[in-house]
Formats: sequence, C-alpha cells, structure tokens
Amino acid sequence: MDRLREIMRRLRDPQTGCPWDIEQSFATIAPYTIEEAYEVADAIERQAWDELKGELGDLLFQSVFHAQMAEEAGMFTFDEVADTMSDKMVARHPHVFGDESRDKSAEQQTRDWETIKAAERAGKAQKGILDGVAIGLPALLRAVKLQKRAARVGFDWPDIGPVLDKITEEAHEVAEARDTLGPEELRDEIGDLLFVVANLARHLNVEPEEALRHANAKFERRFRGIERRLAAEGRSPEQATLDEMDAHWEAEKRAERAGSN
Repeated sequence: MDRLREIMRRLRDPQTGCPWDIEQSFATIAPYTIEEAYEVADAIERQAWDELKGELGDLLFQSVFHAQMAEEAGMFTFDEVADTMSDKMVARHPHVFGDESRDKSAEQQTRDWETIKAAERAGKAQKGILDGVAIGLPALLRAVKLQKRAARVGFDWPDIGPVLDKITEEAHEVAEARDTLGPEELRDEIGDLLFVVANLARHLNVEPEEALRHANAKFERRFRGIERRLAAEGRSPEQATLDEMDAHWEAEKRAERAGSN
C-alpha cells in the first residue's frame, strides 16, 4: 500500500510527474472511478477470477488518486479515509464489535443497519427522507434507493398488484403519447415506466441493475448466435431479413433451453 501511494505521489508531482495525472481533478477522475467499479462487477459476473485481482487494483487506485488530490488541497489524507471507513464499520456492527447479540436474522440486521445510517444522516443535518442518496448512482440503482427510503415512512404499495397495474398504466401512456408528445415529454413517460419497473423489481427482491446486466448479456449472446448461424450460410445480418434473423433467434433460445436441461 505504501508503494502504491508513493507511485501516486510521484505521478502528481508538479515538477517531475506525469502531465496527464497532474492535470486531473475530482470531476475528471470520477467517471473513471465509476467505470472501474463496473469492471469489477463485470469480472464477477463473468466469474473471471483471474481478472478480478487486477480490476480490484484498478478500483483501489481510484481511491488512492482521489485521496492524493484531497491531501494536496489540504482536505484529508488516505489514512483519514481508511480511519473513517474503519470507524463506520465498527459503529454499524455493534453485534460484532460491541455488546449487542449476534442472535438475530439477516433481515433484522438490515433494519438495524438502516436505523444506524438514519442516525448518521441526522448527525450530518440531512433532515429529508431522501437526503444523501447519491446523484451519481446508476439511475436504476438510485431509483430503488429512493423507493426504499420512501417506503420506510409508509409511502409504498403494499404488494405487487398495484405495481403491476401501474406498469400497465404507464405503458399505455407511452403508447398513447408516442405520436403526440415531443422528445422531452416522451422521455418523461419512458422514465416513469422505468421507475415503476424498478419498483416491481424491489418488491420481488430483484436488483434491477443486475437483472438488466443479465438481459444485456443474454441479448448479446443470442445475437452473436444469429451472426454465427448466418455466417454458416455465407451471409451477414445485413443480408438477412428480420424474419430470418428472428428464426435464428428462436433457434438460439431453444438451444439454450436444451443445454440447460
């Protein structure tokens, strides 16, 4: 860790460092931080364990980069970042580091965790129920976090029935509005639909971000299957009709089901 931090200091040295690293700021590095977190998730999703070590290193380096810039600005140091995290984990796990009993369910521990976090927010003068939900989160993840916060004070549907009804309602509104609304209004209608779908996922204890990643991977896998099947016929997707590609898509689905049995 000391070596990594020294490398970061050298990279940011105004006289002898790397011009690119010297020019960076919190704002310019933040997108890379998000990207590296997704690459960690991608390696785990693919079970690419040989890649995970490097991806975790890339993500760690992002923390070191931000901390170095903060230290240069006189804000805080990497050691303070680590101390803050250590203090937070100890405070949020009194059943491990304190005298509370560990004899409780994971669900109860989750409720206790949220209670502790609420107290922390109160200490930061975050008075609103939705205060502190990071704006920079992926939109689906942030939607679920906002919904969970609202649900704590009873602003929530009691079961999935009304949620499914709301999805139908929002889908109808999109269909009705597609030819009459402008781009911004249509964007809002699609946003409403996605927000309710995220709510359905939450009620079913499904992470919508993870579900969409799976759907993306499935689409990519099956479309590549279409390309392989067409290539075996000496053709490309551009040379095939929609009906032909759809037939290959269905063949890929059947092959996947047969392979999973």
